[in-house]
Amino acid sequence: MKIILAQPRGFCAGVVRAIEIVERALDKYGPPVYVRHEIVHNKWVVDSLKARGAVFVEDLSEIPENGVTIFSAHGVAKDVESEAKQRGLHVLNATCPLVSKVHSQGRHYVRTGRTLILIGHAGHPEVEGTLGQVVGPVLLVQSEHDVEELELPRNTPVAYVTQTTLSIDDTRGIIDALYRRFDDVVGPGTQDICYATQNRQTALKELTKLVDVIFVVGAKNSSNSNRLREIGVDVGVPTYLIANGSDIQPEWIRNVETAGITAGASAPEIMVRDVIDTLGRYGPVEVSTLPGREENMFFRVPVELLDVESTSKIGQGR
Repeated sequence: MKIILAQPRGFCAGVVRAIEIVERALDKYGPPVYVRHEIVHNKWVVDSLKARGAVFVEDLSEIPENGVTIFSAHGVAKDVESEAKQRGLHVLNATCPLVSKVHSQGRHYVRTGRTLILIGHAGHPEVEGTLGQVVGPVLLVQSEHDVEELELPRNTPVAYVTQTTLSIDDTRGIIDALYRRFDDVVGPGTQDICYATQNRQTALKELTKLVDVIFVVGAKNSSNSNRLREIGVDVGVPTYLIANGSDIQPEWIRNVETAGITAGASAPEIMVRDVIDTLGRYGPVEVSTLPGREENMFFRVPVELLDVESTSKIGQGR
C-alpha cells in the first residue's frame, strides 16, 4: 500500500504554545498545575500532561486558593477571568493569539455601534469564550439558514467574526448570506479562519485527488479535525476520523492501493506514526509526503515563563 502524508498536518503554533505553557509551568511551579478545560482537544496530549502533574477541571471552583491556573487554547469568557482574579488564582493564559484577535475584533465592532454576528458552532469552548468576551449581545449563526432567520431589519449595521476552526467553504457561504441579507455589513472575510486550519484544509483537498481512503488523526471533539473529515467525505473519498491506529477497521482498507493521512491541529505526530505502523501490519507500505506549505509561525509563551528552558517533547509532537 502507498501512504501519502498531507503537508502541513498536526500541531499548529497555538497548540505548541499552549502545551509548552503547561509544561513550563510544571517545571517552574511544580505539580499540581490546574488547567481549565482540555488544554487542546487531544486525549494523548491531555493524558501525557496529567502524567506530569497537570489537573484538568471544568470549573474554577475545583481549583484551590492560589492554585496555578491555565486557561486553555480555546479562550474563556470575561466572567471566568473575573472569577479567577477575585479568587486570587495565579493565572497563565494559553488562549491562542489568533482567538484573542477575534475577541478584539468583536469588541471593536460593538464599540462602533454594530450588531455583532458570530459564525461558529454552539457549545464549542472557543465560541463560548468569544460570546463571553464581548460586552453586549452577540448573535450566533451556524448556517445560511440561521442568517435568513435573524430577526433584524435589513438596514441594520452588522459585523461578523468567525470561530477560527471552521470549514473555509462553509464559512464563505455564510458570509455571502450575510451580504445578501443586510445592506451594511463589515467583517474580516475568511482570513480569521486561522492559517493552520486553512493550510490543513487546502492540503486535504490536494490529498483527495490522489488516494482511495483518508484517515484524519484527531479527537472526536476537535472542530478542525471534524472539518477535515467532512471535506474528504464531501468530495466522495471515504474519510475516517480516528484517534490512532487502533481505530482502523480492516474493511476500510480492503482493496485500497493508496491511503492518505492527515492530522488535526491538536494531534501529535506520534499518533500519525501509530497509524502508519498499524497499516504496515496489513502488508508492506511505501510512505511519501505531499508537497505543501511550510509553516514557520511561532507564538511566545507568557513573560513569566521565559526563564524556564523548554524541554518539550509533547509540544514537538514526538
